[in-house]
Amino acid sequence: MSEDDSSTHLDRGHERRSWFDRISSALSGEPSTREDLVELLRDAQNDGLIEADTLRMMEGAIAVSDMTVGDVMIPRSQMVSLPADTRFLDLMKMVVESGHSRFPVHGEDRDEVLGVLLAKDLLRGVVSDNGPASIHELLRPALLIPASKPLDVLLREFRQSRNHMAIVIDEHGGVAGLITIEDVLEQIVGEIDDEHDDAHDPNALIAAQTDGQFVVDALTPIEDFNERFGADFDDDEYDTIGGLVTAAIGHLPEAGEELSLGRFVFRVAGADARRVHAFHVGVHGEA
Repeated sequence: MSEDDSSTHLDRGHERRSWFDRISSALSGEPSTREDLVELLRDAQNDGLIEADTLRMMEGAIAVSDMTVGDVMIPRSQMVSLPADTRFLDLMKMVVESGHSRFPVHGEDRDEVLGVLLAKDLLRGVVSDNGPASIHELLRPALLIPASKPLDVLLREFRQSRNHMAIVIDEHGGVAGLITIEDVLEQIVGEIDDEHDDAHDPNALIAAQTDGQFVVDALTPIEDFNERFGADFDDDEYDTIGGLVTAAIGHLPEAGEELSLGRFVFRVAGADARRVHAFHVGVHGEA
């Protein structure tokens, strides 16, 4: 090693020690609560010790430890599931149209989850010379979990079992929804968009438009919607506007579908294979 290389190596080592010393100094307050820890991390970010994106991920990781599956699961009303008695060709059409890769498969009763179908398994079954006679031969075991399971525990189980999807069961043994590893990771790293996701504004749940209509995020709590518009939608069965409208339509709607509820007209502004993202809402009697 030359003298210059040695000097450079020592300089980098000094920089690393200095960085760790600064981090240690910033955290020297020995936080006793998670709120204290988050505050110290924010101070470290303000001092330029960590990037803003890194801070957001660290805050997300801390928040996940306080969350349960029920906080982030895709509700039953927005699930895309496949009936087991459907022909292979029809299943292929449903899979292609959805753009998703994993699907719960159910019997005559939607609460009767028979397993999980991977799109790649279905494709192999369709193109093989002596393929399976029934979709049942392609199903993988479904992971059934309660809505009360801690989110960080589920993430660990996902990693250990290499499962990417779990079916959420309610206290009566019925299907309450589903959750994927992507849903969990989004709580840490933020929204993960893919080519099937329609862009939507994450900054405002209800945004007024110049034409007198409103863009309403599907995750808007029904209580907040009622307060904003003076409505009286019932929130006993569904928590969000997306769940309410999807249930009223009777299926997972596509972009452009419309529904009138009382004095409101909901038109789906954004949706993907798993959920509705936003609505254009017109209100009778408002300019």
